[in-house]
Amino acid sequence: MKKRSIILSLILGIIIGVFNSNAQDNITENKDITALINKKRQYNKHNGTGYRIQLYNGLETRAKSLEKRFQIKYPNIQTMLKYEEPEWKVQVGNYKTRLEADRSLNEIREQFNGAIVIPL
Repeated sequence: MKKRSIILSLILGIIIGVFNSNAQDNITENKDITALINKKRQYNKHNGTGYRIQLYNGLETRAKSLEKRFQIKYPNIQTMLKYEEPEWKVQVGNYKTRLEADRSLNEIREQFNGAIVIPL
């Protein structure tokens, strides 16, 4: 009796394992999912994903002087001066993840108080 229950549970375990692996294969081979993933990758290439750190939002003269001051202190980090009516924005960096941006923000905030992380 004990041997039968062991053999029966072993066979049952094998059958369930086979059905689970087949179900997972069917999901990953779905052409619609693959097409959606490719569309998302194309969208991300053209529209960008990630984060930047915004140092300032306001008047043109202050924005330009802040940008120059930042470039002197951090020459290896990309800076961007943008005009979105009616204000100028100083944005820096190009980070793929929020974690990367937050790490840089901790360092940058020591010199530039009002800095915030913004999504692209």
